[in-house]
Amino acid sequence: MTYRLYTPADFPALYAVEELCFAPSFRFSRAYMRQIVESADSATWIAEEDTDLSGFSIVEWTAGEGESAAYIQTLEVHPLWRSRGIGVELLRLAESSARAAGAKSIGLHVDVENAAAIHLYESHGYARQGRQEHYYARRRAAFTYRKSL
Repeated sequence: MTYRLYTPADFPALYAVEELCFAPSFRFSRAYMRQIVESADSATWIAEEDTDLSGFSIVEWTAGEGESAAYIQTLEVHPLWRSRGIGVELLRLAESSARAAGAKSIGLHVDVENAAAIHLYESHGYARQGRQEHYYARRRAAFTYRKSL
């Protein structure tokens, strides 16, 4: 497995993974996804085997007065490539980019029903901060997590 930063040519394959991982009412729009991957205040990491995109993570950060913080917009692994450590490495790379950008903490939202993602984040030092009702489409709740960097 190779890990590298996103290039614009990756967008079709990246969005294809988004479509596999999330039902239409839960996925990012193409326009929003393109906006966050092209932001100067974000890093998108790609996992690929040969030339097949098997997963990606997107982290954004804010800089300004006070403490800088980062936010994991999404971390997705193609269903055929799950349970191989790809998510762990994409999480590590997202955290590394956030640290390099000066972030002192990193946060995220995760669907309360996504047990695999909850396990990933909790096993890597993320602490549950709360719950937001109706965060996702169809009134699905999300847990919020934060980790000090």
